[in-house]
Amino acid sequence: MQFIDLKTQQLKIRTDIIKRIEKILDHGKYVMGPEVQELEQRLADYSGTNYAIGVSSGTDALMMTLMAYDIGKDDAVFTTPFTFIATASMIRVVHATPVFVDIHSSTFNIDCIKLEQEILKTINEGKLKPKAIIAVDLFGQLADYDKLEKIAKKYNLILIEDAAQSFGASYKNKKSCSFGDIATTSFFPAKPLGGYGDSGMIFTNGEDIYKKLLSLRVHGKSDHKYNNIRIGINGRLDTIQAAIILAKMEIFDEEIQKRQKIAVNYTNLLPDNLTTPKLGKDHISAWAQYSILSNKRDKLMQKLNDAGIPTAIYYPKPLHLQDAFNDLNYNEGDFPVSEDISEKIFSLPFHPYLKYEDQVKIAKIIGVE
Repeated sequence: MQFIDLKTQQLKIRTDIIKRIEKILDHGKYVMGPEVQELEQRLADYSGTNYAIGVSSGTDALMMTLMAYDIGKDDAVFTTPFTFIATASMIRVVHATPVFVDIHSSTFNIDCIKLEQEILKTINEGKLKPKAIIAVDLFGQLADYDKLEKIAKKYNLILIEDAAQSFGASYKNKKSCSFGDIATTSFFPAKPLGGYGDSGMIFTNGEDIYKKLLSLRVHGKSDHKYNNIRIGINGRLDTIQAAIILAKMEIFDEEIQKRQKIAVNYTNLLPDNLTTPKLGKDHISAWAQYSILSNKRDKLMQKLNDAGIPTAIYYPKPLHLQDAFNDLNYNEGDFPVSEDISEKIFSLPFHPYLKYEDQVKIAKIIGVE
């Protein structure tokens, strides 16, 4: 049994992928070729945004976004400690300071009440200037953007949607990557929409920010390749990755629907002594992972492992307790919800091609004391 089954998916679209790659071999534009522009337009239309900028990874998408808004030294960026390190590490890369905010115990997304408390605390301390919020759509469910957008407007903060795990999700029929001021996503192979290597995208409705991102993507260039007007990065998207993602888009809506059914199956099959994921009203999740909570996590994971069933922990150690952020002077106990969940959470095999009988097998193994 596979934790994520990319092979079965590839068999469905292999002919299309090969045709698209052969076309690239014929035209020879391997970086930023026409497939990149095609993908950008298609995903902008899909998300309901004016512009999409294809980039080299989801991590670079975050860094370029922070650079585009001139976020840097003495700026505070509020985000969650319960996520992958890229979110917070890119804040440090641009010399800004991550200010962590604990998560909601049911959605695992940033807690908006605690967020406003941290903003006010930062303002009162006067050491850092509140500049932005990075809200992470963890495991595929959108954060609470109704509240987040109000908070961002109230305190004049830039709201960044980190949609690395949520492309394909929606809230009240509004798609992921269309919330806040700007959004980023990742096409790492394991994501709901993934390539066969690193790649990502940035979404915005602002023309000025869009033009600035185009410059940042290619070393800060102007209209002339060798006239650079700012410091940028090599953030370009490879054409072959764009072609693969275009092929996957042909079956993406179908896969999102399959993910809904598989998630419901798990929730119905798993024993009541486990805490299963909770979806907010009017939310459709992309289900990047199906993560459950148990006080007997290690025992259950061992039982599954003994039966040849892979599991994973997202995330075993909150960011505020990791060595990379020691200088921020956070301590154990500062974010009790994140810390508690990190000790109980684990993820089960999940992908659009997971068989019902395999889900039944998993549930039976977990349910046997």
